[in-house]
Amino acid sequence: MIRKATFNDVENIINMTKACAKHMISNGIFQWNEHYPNPTAFENDIQRNELYVLNIEDTIRGCVVVSTLMDEEYSPVRWLTPNEHNMYIHRLAIHPEFQRQGYAQKLMDFAEGLAKKQKATSIRLDTFSQNKRNQIFYELRGYQRLGNIYFPKQSEHPFYCYELII
Repeated sequence: MIRKATFNDVENIINMTKACAKHMISNGIFQWNEHYPNPTAFENDIQRNELYVLNIEDTIRGCVVVSTLMDEEYSPVRWLTPNEHNMYIHRLAIHPEFQRQGYAQKLMDFAEGLAKKQKATSIRLDTFSQNKRNQIFYELRGYQRLGNIYFPKQSEHPFYCYELII
């Protein structure tokens, strides 16, 4: 079941994303760290009603943020569509114990369905340049890679921006 996250979910979400960070680091992917993601980011997402969790058998197995806000880091990117009515995906995560079971696909299906329902022009997102698995995941869903951005607190390596026209 996918539902909006509540403030009561934040601790479980942080524990899940810490497990994801540890799993990625063990695979040589230094995408998430002690600075990101953090409780404040998720609390802000909840306040804006943009954070969703995949909850199965009373366990949060994944989360995704579906936002209408464009981060300033995205400004220099040459997007396929005008910056008018776009949706942005952030912090897609599946607990390592539940990865490779189709849950990320379910969360993305949900996010894309939500964007269509809200008549968004496109969906935009970024993924870490060193995370080849994520790049393939989004490209197989039809997302086009457009440009690079940087988050210095996360990595010296770029993040690749993607867009899917709806």
